[in-house]
Amino acid sequence: MYETIEEYEMDDTRIIFQHDNDPRHKAKSVQEWLGKQLFEVLEWPPQSPDLNPIEHLWALLKRRLNQYETPPSGMLELWERIHFQFYEITEDECARLYESMPRRIEAVLMAKGMWTDY
Repeated sequence: MYETIEEYEMDDTRIIFQHDNDPRHKAKSVQEWLGKQLFEVLEWPPQSPDLNPIEHLWALLKRRLNQYETPPSGMLELWERIHFQFYEITEDECARLYESMPRRIEAVLMAKGMWTDY
């Protein structure tokens, strides 16, 4: 994570960190580590992919990887494809995911917390 922060020259104090509240992330050691960081940790309902736009970004990447006519010949080719396709994701595609958040939240509320079409 810190490699990404450094690579993009981000200010730790302006970062809001989000994770999915998987039970492993609730371990005392993880909570203590998070408490020592400069960034804020976003409160987030446990295991809620309906609300997490990154899940849909991964789905987009997976769809693009599935469009290849042949499977990768090995790990190196798989990594090259992932790297290429990831960097082909546009700012507009990311913005659309971000802009969909109010609709996602509304859908979850309408479904009373259950799964939605998202």
